[in-house]
This record gives sequence, structure tokens and C-alpha cells, in this order.
Amino acid sequence: MAELVAGASVREVLAHAPGKSGARLERIVIDGQPYVLKHLDLADDWTMRASGCLAGAPLMLWERGILTQLPGCFNQPIVGAAPEPGTGTGPSGGCALLMRDVSGWLVPATDEPISAGQHGRFLAHMAALHAAFWGCGREFDVVPVMHRYLELSPWTAEAEAATGSGQLVPQLVGRGWPLLSEVAPAAAAVVTPLAYDPGPLVDALATTPQTFVHSNWKLDNLGTDDTGLTILLDWEQPGCGAPLSDLAWYLAINCRRLPQSKEASIAAYRDALEAAGIDTAPWWDRQLALCLLGALVQFGWEKALGGYDEELAWWETHARRAAALLG
Repeated sequence: MAELVAGASVREVLAHAPGKSGARLERIVIDGQPYVLKHLDLADDWTMRASGCLAGAPLMLWERGILTQLPGCFNQPIVGAAPEPGTGTGPSGGCALLMRDVSGWLVPATDEPISAGQHGRFLAHMAALHAAFWGCGREFDVVPVMHRYLELSPWTAEAEAATGSGQLVPQLVGRGWPLLSEVAPAAAAVVTPLAYDPGPLVDALATTPQTFVHSNWKLDNLGTDDTGLTILLDWEQPGCGAPLSDLAWYLAINCRRLPQSKEASIAAYRDALEAAGIDTAPWWDRQLALCLLGALVQFGWEKALGGYDEELAWWETHARRAAALLG
């Protein structure tokens, strides 16, 4: 990493990058080719603190060779990763990632729906990722599932406020969770206790099939290159988990920009997983119900900020149905 970066002919800070984690980005040029250098620093990046993976999850994936095992339908841009001393005061340290500059292929940051073709590819490639690592071992459990369900919890908002963090997302999380009980009390009765203690949900999901999940399939992290391969960035919350947790997250966070209904999207993903050789019949209904509940455990605060609308009503209905599945 040091040798590569030392040979850069251009190096400039990307001050207006769209990320919300606190990571720092630089644009650099090496041998005439554009790259992005991403710095994950514990002092600046609230998602690192929330994950509990203090060295940086992408560094662990790199060191374990997991990124080289991704299915061929992915364009994986990371070409180097290394530990890096922090620059902040107090607890710091993390890692640096050198990536080919794929910004030209990323989904544009607009409010417009993505195309049906791109949406379908994302679902098919998500299924391919899950099928490739079906039943994966402990070396893939980088960020524990409990940590992933606590990332956007009231605890995270309180912890970040106590440190004086100025990051916007934890502040919105802190505002949204109390609001949920006002705008959707039936939903809050189910998900707010789980937001504080996801243990019953985590235990229930552990009885269903597991694979390697990315955990942040938001459109800001996605793209399609000129050969149709999917670009998937921000490997900062990966680990072993229920495959449908990735699908539920995708449906929840990208809801305003999807070109088809949630039900049709769920069916498309299931068809792709079946086509990849995974028999879904024995476990599908239970895991789907639990993962849809889990998505509201992660995003109840965000849905509440938008008021009680058709979107929140959909998630509320599914969360209330799934509550009976918790032990």
C-alpha cells in the first residue's frame, strides 16, 4: 500500500463524497490510472465503532482472502488494504483501502427509480453471493449478527451523543426511535424492545440457514460496470447471517427507488436463489418473516421520521405477523 500510494502523481481529498459514516476519501492517480483511497479511522467513523470491528471489517476480509472468493458476477474494486494509524485525538486507528475508481459506474445519487434491468441484476447477483457461501464457516463471521442489529439502535445514538460525535445519522437515529411510538404505536410495541435487545430475533434467525452477507445493499454502494457486473462497495458490516437479511435491508433502505413492488422483488430473489441450486421450501417463510421484522428493527427510526404512510404501514404489518415467531 505504501509503495503504491508513494507513486501517485495526483492526490486530492474528496471533500463532498456522499458517504455518511465519517470515512475520509482521496482521489489519487497511479501510473495514469485513477484510484480512490479510503481511510477508516475509529476516531472519525461511527460505523466502525458500532460494528465493534475496530481494525476495520474490509481489512479482515482482505487478510482472509474472502474478497477474492466473490462470484464472477461482481466487479470487486479493492486492490490493497493495510492497517493505518489514526489521526484523531483519543481512540483511533483503523485501515486504508486502495480501490480502482469505479465512480462512473455507480448508481446516480438521485431520487429516480433505477431501471428494472439493473434492479433484477442486483437481486440475481445478491442471490449468487449467498449461494456461493451457503453454510459458510466461522472465518466469514467478521461482524457478529448481534452487532449488525444494534448498529442503528437507540444504544448507538446514546453512545455517539455521549462521545460528542457530530455525525448526522446517529443523531437522526436518536430522534426517530422515540417518534416511532407516536406515529406507529403498534409497530413500536413490537420493534422498539428488539431495538434495545435483538437477542430474541438473533436466536430465532439462528435456527434458519446462514450464509455470508454484505449487510448494506443500499444504492449508494451499488453500480453496474459496462459488462454487466455488479459493483458492491462498503464492506464494513459483513459476516455470517440469514441471506434474507440482505434482501430485507435492500427493500427497506431503497424503497423509494425500486421499480417493482416488494412482493415482486422478493419473488425475483427467490427464483434466483432456487436457480443457483438452493432449496428454499423448508425455511423460506420463517426466515422471510423474521428478516422483514429485522429490517424494521434496523429502520424503525427512519420510517418514523417520514410519518405514518403506506411504506411504514407495510413494514408494521409484517413486523406484527412475525412477532409470534420469537421464542
